Amino acid sequence: MRPENLQPLFRSLHAIKGVGDKLAALLTRFFGAPDGQEAIVLDVLMHMPSGVVDRRRQVGIAEAYLNQIVTLRLHIDRHQPPPRGKPHIPHRVFAHDETGAISLVFFRAQGGWVEKALPVGEERYVSGKIDFFNGEKQITHPDYIVEPDRFASLPLVEPVYPLTNGLSSKALAKLVRQAVEAIPTLPEWIDTATLDQRKWPDFARAMHMVHLPDNPGEAELWAPARQRLAYDEYLAGQITLQLVRSTMVADRGIARQFTADITARVAAALPFSLTEGQKLALNDIYRDLASEDRMSRLLQGDVGSGKTVVALMAMAAMAESGAQSALMAPTELLAAQHFRTIAPLAAAAGLRCALLTGKMPAAERREILADLADGGIDIVMGTHALFQSGVAFHDLGLTVVDEQHRFGVHQRLALSDKGKHADLLVMTATPIPRTLVLTHFGDMAVSVLKEKPRGRQPIDTAVLSIGDYHRVIGRLQAKLAEGAQAYWVCPLVEESETLEVVSAEDRFAELRQVFGDQVALVHGRMSSAAKQEVMERFKADEIKLLVATTVIEVGVDVPNATIMIIEHAERFGLAQLHQLRGRVGRGSQRSACLLLYKDPLSDTAKARLDTIKSTEDGFEIAERDLELRGQGDILGTRQSGMPGYRLAVPDVHRHLLEFAHDDAKALLQRNPGLTGPDGEAARTLLYLFRKDLAIPLIRAG
Repeated sequence: MRPENLQPLFRSLHAIKGVGDKLAALLTRFFGAPDGQEAIVLDVLMHMPSGVVDRRRQVGIAEAYLNQIVTLRLHIDRHQPPPRGKPHIPHRVFAHDETGAISLVFFRAQGGWVEKALPVGEERYVSGKIDFFNGEKQITHPDYIVEPDRFASLPLVEPVYPLTNGLSSKALAKLVRQAVEAIPTLPEWIDTATLDQRKWPDFARAMHMVHLPDNPGEAELWAPARQRLAYDEYLAGQITLQLVRSTMVADRGIARQFTADITARVAAALPFSLTEGQKLALNDIYRDLASEDRMSRLLQGDVGSGKTVVALMAMAAMAESGAQSALMAPTELLAAQHFRTIAPLAAAAGLRCALLTGKMPAAERREILADLADGGIDIVMGTHALFQSGVAFHDLGLTVVDEQHRFGVHQRLALSDKGKHADLLVMTATPIPRTLVLTHFGDMAVSVLKEKPRGRQPIDTAVLSIGDYHRVIGRLQAKLAEGAQAYWVCPLVEESETLEVVSAEDRFAELRQVFGDQVALVHGRMSSAAKQEVMERFKADEIKLLVATTVIEVGVDVPNATIMIIEHAERFGLAQLHQLRGRVGRGSQRSACLLLYKDPLSDTAKARLDTIKSTEDGFEIAERDLELRGQGDILGTRQSGMPGYRLAVPDVHRHLLEFAHDDAKALLQRNPGLTGPDGEAARTLLYLFRKDLAIPLIRAG
């Protein structure tokens, strides 16, 4: 149960005075409250300001300079409303102080409110930005107008927040003040020595300094208050990941015994010898499988580094110990491709392999399900449908997940429930920087494949303007005549009304006039069967040129394809460009990648294209991507509900993630049940950052 003292922060905003149905619905949408729930006080508290306006400069008119924000005490002299029937002319108010004169300008000011707010002959404090008109000083639409006896209500240091249509900064500021005042007394989850050393305030004080600062410095991203809050957010995330890890790993593994005969047969069937990186990764995996803890390992390998072979060797080892393995891919296309790669090698080693998809005939499906249940199949491949309720395993020992970032922590827990003691190996071709490994996979051990398999050729990358289209076509005709195959990738399937981008359908129609039946089109809106059929024809060399959208980004393997043309390359992210380029250079011939862009190029787009041109190292590209884009985009997590941060800004607070990781680990080693005062403080932290899903995972002792 949530601690009683936190209830004020979990009250619905709807219950607050002044928040009606319309505003409550708007806030619920704006803060992205979970389906069926309303926005709460905590949402307002966690909504960080994007900047601060400093109104402390109180001077005479004579010392107020252009573009400065000032707060002036003015005597109101006269009003000059616009002439009747000329609403485009502003309402002007003339005022002075001892040092000079100024006018206040209001456009379309109807209803007489300006006269009421600025009565002639009285004094008012006015705050706003100074500009000039015809050589005279003026303030257009002042931000604040207050009577002298209400001066204290004027916020001299005012945080500025991201807003949405229909939500005014004044309405939000009022809610923010109430939210800060609602913070109860909380137990401290950071030890005193750390607080003293970093000069950090407590949680409530930090929130006060960020939302209601006495001076602009208090609310800066690098100020102690904001650092403290960023650390808290990281710590809550890291404790959650450690709890997931302990649930996955704790005392429920099986120490596997290996004979090495099946793995030796698989190794002998491979057309090449394993790289050093593959051998090291396999040593990690075999050690995990032989231990009593459950394996929870992330295998990171750049495009074409040979992850699938590592997975196959791990599944072969599992078969030696008498257990089954399941390999799960994000799409049926990829599951089928893994099957085609693995099945012949598995058969050579005497392993029984099957592909299970949603589209297969019912009789075939029943037969495979029966074989899985009685142990007649060693390795099964498919999509997440493998883990639906109708699928039963005889003895599932290992789950291999391809392209992990499409599966969150909850799916990972669901997977591991199929095989109560099953080990988990996750593969990703998105090289993930260390910071993101901690953020999203802090609960997993990591192995990295850096080198490419022997015989892989480097890829020549060039950047060209779309203005050179006819030259490109000429070169392409010559290459295809020599027997090469090529991809041509476009960002959109069909023409868009809002973007001036050549669509895959339009480009296909144009290329068809040049290349005739040698060219085909594949995109995400086609049925799986239609996509599969085009891919099979391309693989069989019946098609020379494949026009595609990014459906080919992950895992399509055609060794004879040596040319990759990416049109509107400026519209793709770095990781995507790197993935797409990795579709070529998979055979023994030298390959080329051509990035076609449309002017004008933004600085960021130029930096992306320069990075891709200068390196093939996926890890370097990932680090650069993190700098250019921020962490949520790299893993596609903006959409997938993985942890996006509200208080921490990775570019500024990245160094705090390592601290949080180590501190979370130390806390759970010291106090795995989160009992006693420091356990209660840590639980409070988890509730504050909505990580209560992790609370049931806390186990006694």
